[in-house]
Amino acid sequence: MIRKLSKVQRKGQVTIPVEFREKWGLEPGDMVEFVETEQGVIINPQEIVAMETLDLIGEALKERGISLEELIDDGREIRSQLIENEYGITADVR
Repeated sequence: MIRKLSKVQRKGQVTIPVEFREKWGLEPGDMVEFVETEQGVIINPQEIVAMETLDLIGEALKERGISLEELIDDGREIRSQLIENEYGITADVR
């Protein structure tokens, strides 16, 4: 485990050490998540947050017996209905 120290600046800003930015592919403007734990704070890159969220969605779908394909098909059908209702255009649903 690599450990690095950074100083908290006057406005609460902290520089993420270059080793971590390079390892996790963090670029200026990237979003990170701060998670409070009993031991302190964990910083997660946005890609980690997105993958965890997708995993939770996948688990919820599985619990309800819905496959990803069914979800996509339902989404297409709903979009088609919305387009037809809003614009009077009949969309071709695959």
